Amino acid sequence: MDQLSFPDVSVLAAPLYLILIATEIWVLSRLGRKEEVTKDLWTNLAMGTGNAIASVTLFGGVAALFLLAWEFRIADLGINAWSFLFAMVAKDFTYYWVHRFQHRIRWGWASHVVHHSSQGYNLSTALRQPWFSVTTGTYLLGLPWIILGIHPALWAFCGGLNLFYQFFIHTQSVKKLPGWFEAIFNTPSHHRVHHATNPRYLDTNYAGILIIWDKLFGTFVPEDDAEPCKFGLVSNISTQNPLRVATHEYVAIAKDVTKKGLTPIERFRYAFAPPGYSHDGSRLSTAEIKRRAGVRLSGGQSAYMAEDHEAGALEH
Repeated sequence: MDQLSFPDVSVLAAPLYLILIATEIWVLSRLGRKEEVTKDLWTNLAMGTGNAIASVTLFGGVAALFLLAWEFRIADLGINAWSFLFAMVAKDFTYYWVHRFQHRIRWGWASHVVHHSSQGYNLSTALRQPWFSVTTGTYLLGLPWIILGIHPALWAFCGGLNLFYQFFIHTQSVKKLPGWFEAIFNTPSHHRVHHATNPRYLDTNYAGILIIWDKLFGTFVPEDDAEPCKFGLVSNISTQNPLRVATHEYVAIAKDVTKKGLTPIERFRYAFAPPGYSHDGSRLSTAEIKRRAGVRLSGGQSAYMAEDHEAGALEH
Protein backbone atom coordinates (compact mmCIF):
# COMPACT_ATOMS: atom_id res chain seq x y z
CA MET A 1 0.00 0.00 0.00
CA ASP A 2 2.84 2.41 0.82
CA GLN A 3 4.08 2.18 -2.77
CA LEU A 4 0.66 3.08 -4.13
CA SER A 5 0.66 5.59 -6.96
CA PHE A 6 -1.90 7.30 -9.18
CA PRO A 7 -1.48 9.06 -12.52
CA ASP A 8 -0.63 12.76 -12.46
CA VAL A 9 -3.91 14.44 -13.41
CA SER A 10 -2.26 17.70 -14.45
CA VAL A 11 0.07 15.96 -16.88
CA LEU A 12 -2.73 13.91 -18.44
CA ALA A 13 -5.01 16.94 -18.68
CA ALA A 14 -2.46 19.36 -20.16
CA PRO A 15 -3.21 18.52 -23.84
CA LEU A 16 -6.95 18.86 -23.16
CA TYR A 17 -6.41 22.23 -21.51
CA LEU A 18 -4.52 23.53 -24.53
CA ILE A 19 -7.12 22.21 -26.98
CA LEU A 20 -9.96 23.82 -25.05
CA ILE A 21 -8.10 27.12 -24.71
CA ALA A 22 -7.48 27.14 -28.46
CA THR A 23 -11.14 26.33 -29.07
CA GLU A 24 -12.23 29.18 -26.81
CA ILE A 25 -9.94 31.60 -28.64
CA TRP A 26 -11.41 30.49 -31.97
CA VAL A 27 -15.00 30.82 -30.75
CA LEU A 28 -14.45 34.24 -29.19
CA SER A 29 -12.60 35.39 -32.29
CA ARG A 30 -15.66 34.53 -34.36
CA LEU A 31 -17.71 36.62 -31.94
CA GLY A 32 -15.34 39.57 -32.14
CA ARG A 33 -14.11 39.03 -28.57
CA LYS A 34 -10.63 37.61 -29.23
CA GLU A 35 -8.92 40.23 -27.06
CA GLU A 36 -10.66 38.82 -23.98
CA VAL A 37 -8.38 35.81 -24.24
CA THR A 38 -5.25 36.94 -26.05
CA LYS A 39 -4.28 40.06 -24.07
CA ASP A 40 -2.58 38.05 -21.31
CA LEU A 41 -2.63 34.55 -22.80
CA TRP A 42 1.13 34.16 -22.92
CA THR A 43 1.54 35.38 -19.35
CA ASN A 44 -1.06 32.86 -18.20
CA LEU A 45 0.72 30.04 -20.02
CA ALA A 46 4.08 31.14 -18.62
CA MET A 47 2.70 31.18 -15.09
CA GLY A 48 1.23 27.72 -15.59
CA THR A 49 4.52 26.38 -16.92
CA GLY A 50 6.42 27.88 -13.99
CA ASN A 51 3.93 26.37 -11.57
CA ALA A 52 4.42 22.92 -13.12
CA ILE A 53 8.20 23.25 -12.82
CA ALA A 54 7.91 24.43 -9.22
CA SER A 55 5.63 21.50 -8.39
CA VAL A 56 8.28 19.07 -9.57
CA THR A 57 11.23 20.82 -7.92
CA LEU A 58 9.78 22.16 -4.67
CA PHE A 59 7.15 19.66 -3.54
CA GLY A 60 9.45 16.67 -3.08
CA GLY A 61 9.85 17.61 0.56
CA VAL A 62 6.10 17.93 0.98
CA ALA A 63 5.59 14.44 -0.44
CA ALA A 64 8.21 13.08 1.94
CA LEU A 65 6.45 14.76 4.87
CA PHE A 66 3.11 13.22 3.92
CA LEU A 67 4.65 9.78 3.59
CA LEU A 68 6.20 10.24 7.03
CA ALA A 69 2.80 11.22 8.44
CA TRP A 70 1.37 8.04 6.89
CA GLU A 71 3.64 6.02 9.16
CA PHE A 72 1.76 7.46 12.15
CA ARG A 73 -1.74 6.78 10.78
CA ILE A 74 -4.39 5.61 13.20
CA ALA A 75 -6.40 3.94 10.42
CA ASP A 76 -6.06 2.81 6.81
CA LEU A 77 -9.15 3.47 4.72
CA GLY A 78 -7.72 1.49 1.82
CA ILE A 79 -8.55 2.14 -1.81
CA ASN A 80 -12.16 1.66 -2.73
CA ALA A 81 -15.15 3.67 -3.87
CA TRP A 82 -16.01 4.84 -0.37
CA SER A 83 -12.48 5.90 0.56
CA PHE A 84 -12.21 7.74 -2.76
CA LEU A 85 -15.47 9.59 -2.12
CA PHE A 86 -14.43 10.41 1.44
CA ALA A 87 -11.03 11.65 0.25
CA MET A 88 -12.64 13.84 -2.43
CA VAL A 89 -14.95 15.49 0.10
CA ALA A 90 -12.16 15.86 2.65
CA LYS A 91 -9.89 17.40 0.02
CA ASP A 92 -12.58 19.82 -1.08
CA PHE A 93 -13.36 20.83 2.51
CA THR A 94 -9.66 21.42 3.11
CA TYR A 95 -9.33 23.32 -0.15
CA TYR A 96 -12.06 25.72 1.01
CA TRP A 97 -10.11 26.60 4.14
CA VAL A 98 -6.74 26.76 2.39
CA HIS A 99 -8.27 29.08 -0.18
CA ARG A 100 -9.89 31.23 2.50
CA PHE A 101 -6.63 31.47 4.43
CA GLN A 102 -4.85 32.50 1.24
CA HIS A 103 -7.19 35.47 1.03
CA ARG A 104 -7.14 36.29 4.74
CA ILE A 105 -3.42 35.98 5.53
CA ARG A 106 -1.17 38.26 3.52
CA TRP A 107 1.67 35.75 3.29
CA GLY A 108 -0.72 33.32 1.63
CA TRP A 109 -2.14 36.10 -0.54
CA ALA A 110 1.38 36.90 -1.79
CA SER A 111 1.27 33.56 -3.59
CA HIS A 112 -2.41 33.39 -4.48
CA VAL A 113 -2.60 36.96 -5.80
CA VAL A 114 -0.96 35.64 -8.99
CA HIS A 115 -4.14 33.80 -9.90
CA HIS A 116 -6.27 36.91 -9.41
CA SER A 117 -3.95 39.35 -11.17
CA SER A 118 -5.39 38.90 -14.65
CA GLN A 119 -7.98 41.46 -15.71
CA GLY A 120 -9.45 38.86 -18.03
CA TYR A 121 -11.41 35.74 -17.17
CA ASN A 122 -11.25 32.74 -19.45
CA LEU A 123 -9.98 29.18 -19.53
CA SER A 124 -6.34 30.26 -19.73
CA THR A 125 -6.82 32.16 -16.46
CA ALA A 126 -7.08 28.79 -14.74
CA LEU A 127 -3.43 28.18 -15.67
CA ARG A 128 -2.29 31.48 -14.15
CA GLN A 129 -0.86 29.85 -11.04
CA PRO A 130 1.77 30.84 -8.44
CA TRP A 131 5.30 29.57 -8.40
CA PHE A 132 5.96 29.67 -4.66
CA SER A 133 2.79 28.28 -3.10
CA VAL A 134 4.84 25.78 -1.11
CA THR A 135 6.08 28.68 1.02
CA THR A 136 2.58 29.33 2.38
CA GLY A 137 2.61 26.11 4.40
CA THR A 138 -1.11 25.59 3.83
CA TYR A 139 -0.47 22.04 2.64
CA LEU A 140 -0.04 21.19 6.34
CA LEU A 141 -3.82 21.24 6.66
CA GLY A 142 -3.85 17.97 4.74
CA LEU A 143 -1.76 16.07 7.28
CA PRO A 144 -4.63 15.24 9.70
CA TRP A 145 -6.46 13.44 6.89
CA ILE A 146 -3.38 11.32 6.20
CA ILE A 147 -3.16 10.36 9.86
CA LEU A 148 -6.88 9.51 9.77
CA GLY A 149 -6.24 6.98 7.01
CA ILE A 150 -6.23 8.62 3.57
CA HIS A 151 -3.17 7.44 1.70
CA PRO A 152 -0.92 10.32 0.52
CA ALA A 153 -1.12 9.13 -3.08
CA LEU A 154 -4.91 9.15 -2.97
CA TRP A 155 -4.84 12.61 -1.36
CA ALA A 156 -2.63 13.95 -4.14
CA PHE A 157 -4.80 12.34 -6.80
CA CYS A 158 -7.95 13.91 -5.36
CA GLY A 159 -6.14 17.26 -5.31
CA GLY A 160 -5.41 16.88 -8.99
CA LEU A 161 -9.04 16.06 -9.74
CA ASN A 162 -10.16 19.07 -7.71
CA LEU A 163 -8.02 21.41 -9.81
CA PHE A 164 -9.10 19.64 -13.00
CA TYR A 165 -12.72 20.43 -12.17
CA GLN A 166 -11.86 24.06 -11.49
CA PHE A 167 -10.33 24.55 -14.93
CA PHE A 168 -13.79 24.42 -16.48
CA ILE A 169 -15.33 27.10 -14.27
CA HIS A 170 -12.95 29.79 -15.53
CA THR A 171 -15.15 31.03 -18.34
CA GLN A 172 -17.60 33.79 -19.18
CA SER A 173 -19.20 31.72 -21.92
CA VAL A 174 -21.36 29.67 -19.53
CA LYS A 175 -23.89 31.83 -17.73
CA LYS A 176 -25.96 29.66 -15.37
CA LEU A 177 -26.27 25.90 -15.05
CA PRO A 178 -29.41 24.07 -13.86
CA GLY A 179 -30.61 25.26 -10.45
CA TRP A 180 -29.88 22.03 -8.60
CA PHE A 181 -26.30 22.07 -9.89
CA GLU A 182 -25.80 25.73 -8.96
CA ALA A 183 -27.11 24.91 -5.47
CA ILE A 184 -24.53 22.20 -4.77
CA PHE A 185 -21.50 22.70 -6.99
CA ASN A 186 -19.10 25.51 -7.79
CA THR A 187 -19.92 26.86 -11.24
CA PRO A 188 -18.64 29.48 -13.69
CA SER A 189 -21.20 31.89 -12.24
CA HIS A 190 -20.08 31.34 -8.64
CA HIS A 191 -16.39 31.49 -9.50
CA ARG A 192 -16.75 34.66 -11.57
CA VAL A 193 -17.95 36.26 -8.34
CA HIS A 194 -14.85 35.02 -6.55
CA HIS A 195 -12.58 36.62 -9.15
CA ALA A 196 -14.49 39.90 -9.23
CA THR A 197 -13.36 43.16 -7.63
CA ASN A 198 -16.83 44.63 -7.20
CA PRO A 199 -17.12 45.52 -3.49
CA ARG A 200 -20.03 43.16 -2.83
CA TYR A 201 -18.15 40.28 -4.44
CA LEU A 202 -14.78 40.67 -2.66
CA ASP A 203 -13.58 37.69 -0.60
CA THR A 204 -16.48 35.35 -1.35
CA ASN A 205 -17.11 31.94 -2.95
CA TYR A 206 -13.92 30.12 -1.95
CA ALA A 207 -15.24 26.72 -3.06
CA GLY A 208 -13.30 24.22 -5.09
CA ILE A 209 -15.96 21.75 -6.25
CA LEU A 210 -18.78 22.08 -3.69
CA ILE A 211 -20.29 25.54 -3.17
CA ILE A 212 -22.00 24.19 -0.05
CA TRP A 213 -18.94 25.12 2.04
CA ASP A 214 -19.45 28.82 1.29
CA LYS A 215 -23.13 28.55 2.10
CA LEU A 216 -22.34 26.71 5.33
CA PHE A 217 -19.64 29.14 6.50
CA GLY A 218 -21.26 32.39 5.38
CA THR A 219 -19.05 33.38 2.46
CA PHE A 220 -21.44 32.77 -0.43
CA VAL A 221 -22.61 35.58 -2.70
CA PRO A 222 -24.57 34.83 -5.90
CA GLU A 223 -23.77 36.51 -9.19
CA ASP A 224 -26.12 39.39 -9.88
CA ASP A 225 -26.84 39.96 -13.56
CA ALA A 226 -27.46 43.62 -12.72
CA GLU A 227 -23.87 43.95 -11.50
CA PRO A 228 -21.44 42.40 -14.01
CA CYS A 229 -18.17 41.13 -12.57
CA LYS A 230 -15.07 43.27 -12.97
CA PHE A 231 -11.96 41.12 -12.91
CA GLY A 232 -8.45 41.69 -11.62
CA LEU A 233 -7.22 43.33 -8.43
CA VAL A 234 -8.53 46.37 -6.60
CA SER A 235 -5.12 47.87 -7.44
CA ASN A 236 -4.16 46.20 -10.70
CA ILE A 237 -0.60 45.52 -11.71
CA SER A 238 0.46 46.78 -15.12
CA THR A 239 3.14 44.21 -15.93
CA GLN A 240 2.91 41.08 -18.06
CA ASN A 241 6.43 40.02 -17.00
CA PRO A 242 5.96 36.54 -15.47
CA LEU A 243 8.71 37.03 -12.89
CA ARG A 244 7.17 40.26 -11.65
CA VAL A 245 3.70 38.73 -11.66
CA ALA A 246 5.02 35.88 -9.50
CA THR A 247 6.88 38.07 -7.01
CA HIS A 248 5.25 41.51 -6.85
CA GLU A 249 3.40 40.96 -3.58
CA TYR A 250 6.44 39.42 -1.90
CA VAL A 251 8.34 42.57 -2.86
CA ALA A 252 5.53 44.70 -1.44
CA ILE A 253 5.62 42.75 1.84
CA ALA A 254 9.38 43.19 2.09
CA LYS A 255 9.02 46.96 1.63
CA ASP A 256 6.31 47.16 4.27
CA VAL A 257 8.06 44.95 6.81
CA THR A 258 11.30 46.94 6.56
CA LYS A 259 9.72 50.37 7.01
CA LYS A 260 11.43 52.50 9.62
CA GLY A 261 9.88 53.08 13.01
CA LEU A 262 7.65 50.00 13.20
CA THR A 263 7.20 47.85 16.28
CA PRO A 264 7.89 44.11 16.00
CA ILE A 265 4.17 43.33 16.08
CA GLU A 266 3.51 45.82 13.28
CA ARG A 267 6.18 44.17 11.15
CA PHE A 268 4.62 40.78 11.87
CA ARG A 269 1.18 42.04 10.90
CA TYR A 270 2.42 43.38 7.57
CA ALA A 271 3.27 39.78 6.66
CA PHE A 272 0.55 37.77 8.40
CA ALA A 273 -2.46 40.02 9.04
CA PRO A 274 -5.26 40.11 6.46
CA PRO A 275 -4.20 41.63 3.12
CA GLY A 276 -4.49 45.36 3.48
CA TYR A 277 -3.25 45.81 7.02
CA SER A 278 -1.40 49.06 7.61
CA HIS A 279 -0.05 50.35 10.90
CA ASP A 280 -1.39 53.87 10.34
CA GLY A 281 -4.77 53.08 8.77
CA SER A 282 -3.74 54.74 5.53
CA ARG A 283 -5.37 52.12 3.33
CA LEU A 284 -8.78 50.57 3.01
CA SER A 285 -9.64 47.07 4.22
CA THR A 286 -12.07 44.76 2.49
CA ALA A 287 -14.71 45.58 5.08
CA GLU A 288 -14.14 49.30 4.66
CA ILE A 289 -14.38 49.06 0.87
CA LYS A 290 -17.68 47.25 1.27
CA ARG A 291 -18.98 49.69 3.88
CA ARG A 292 -18.16 52.72 1.76
CA ALA A 293 -19.86 51.09 -1.22
CA GLY A 294 -22.98 50.55 0.87
CA VAL A 295 -22.75 46.77 0.74
CA ARG A 296 -25.03 45.24 3.33
CA LEU A 297 -23.76 42.08 4.94
CA SER A 298 -25.76 39.62 6.97
CA GLY A 299 -25.46 36.45 8.97
CA GLY A 300 -22.18 34.53 8.89
CA GLN A 301 -20.70 36.76 6.23
CA SER A 302 -21.13 39.84 8.42
CA ALA A 303 -19.28 38.16 11.26
CA TYR A 304 -16.64 36.95 8.84
CA MET A 305 -16.07 40.38 7.34
CA ALA A 306 -15.79 41.91 10.81
CA GLU A 307 -12.44 40.11 11.17
CA ASP A 308 -10.66 42.80 9.22
CA HIS A 309 -12.84 45.81 10.01
CA GLU A 310 -9.87 47.51 11.57
CA ALA A 311 -7.27 46.21 9.14
CA GLY A 312 -5.46 48.64 6.92
CA ALA A 313 -5.21 48.50 3.15
CA LEU A 314 -6.17 45.97 0.60
CA GLU A 315 -4.31 45.15 -2.54
CA HIS A 316 -6.73 42.52 -3.70
